[in-house]
Amino acid sequence: MKRILLIEDDKALRENTEELLELSDYSVITASNGRIGIEAAIENLPDLIICDIMMPEVDGYGVLENLSSNEKTKQIPFIFLSAKTEHKEIRKGMDLGADDYLTKPFEEEDLMSAVESRLAKAELLVRMQDETSKEHGVSENEMRTIHELKNFFDDNGEIIHIKQGEKIYEESSRSNKIYLVLKGLVKCYNMDPDGKELITSLAKADDFLGFTSFLNNVPYQESSTALEDVELAGISKESLKEILNENKTISLELMELLSANISNIKAQLLQMAYSSVRRKTAQTILQFADIMNTKPDEPIRISRNDLASVAGIATESLIRTLSGFKKEGLIAVEGRNIQILELKALQYVN
Repeated sequence: MKRILLIEDDKALRENTEELLELSDYSVITASNGRIGIEAAIENLPDLIICDIMMPEVDGYGVLENLSSNEKTKQIPFIFLSAKTEHKEIRKGMDLGADDYLTKPFEEEDLMSAVESRLAKAELLVRMQDETSKEHGVSENEMRTIHELKNFFDDNGEIIHIKQGEKIYEESSRSNKIYLVLKGLVKCYNMDPDGKELITSLAKADDFLGFTSFLNNVPYQESSTALEDVELAGISKESLKEILNENKTISLELMELLSANISNIKAQLLQMAYSSVRRKTAQTILQFADIMNTKPDEPIRISRNDLASVAGIATESLIRTLSGFKKEGLIAVEGRNIQILELKALQYVN
């Protein structure tokens, strides 16, 4: 049975997360602060550590830094659990060596997916390192995680600033670069023969952008535009291919990431095909709130056209539905701003 160390100062969250993990047949060790967590990690040598950032005595960064410098614990997979979602905060954690980053509140399936993938990857890495070291040793500079790849983009990529409303690339134009979004929000979309826009995906800070093919000059299959001021880091496809050729584990992680993106797009298409207009509208509002990382008391500022495009409905139908939600007290609407008033009720709209 795999052992997981959970370091979390919030008692209710700690107990709930412990129960979720135990129901999935993991042995769980808990710690209520960073100092106790460090001691528990060294004493028990768990297979995985899940750690909050904002804690008394020693914060999550301190825990990771301490364990990363210890020969016994430095290889243990480490997942941050925190409300912090700024790119610089994610970057700080990944620079210290974290393997993944879950934001509160999280869904049960997101937690279990992160745990299972990190444990599986750790086991695969051990096997690959054993095989590689037998053949010709392991390079200390080898990239091992997708986050190290993102840091490479940040450190070595061409920094590009795009104003709100400006296009980043256009459908049918030739693609020679892959981008990492550092700040802002981007919409990717196609135009149908009648000129109607259909948003296919949204990219936020720490997301990749522009994957069409690893071959140069292959046309983009969609267009992309900045929904707010955006900062990107771009590297050439040639540079990325060199990195992937030299780092098999990064290639595997990137395949996982792209597969997850395809699954998300399929889920969106199913929603557009089979959900009612009310449910499409509600789910799209929630999707934007999640991607834009808005707090419950903060409004979402987004155009009606963009909302309708993601939902896959006519703008007129969306406006009527928003009006209905407002009368029911689910949302407040002022100009382009939409504020969620009843989160649970909106989640269960049919």
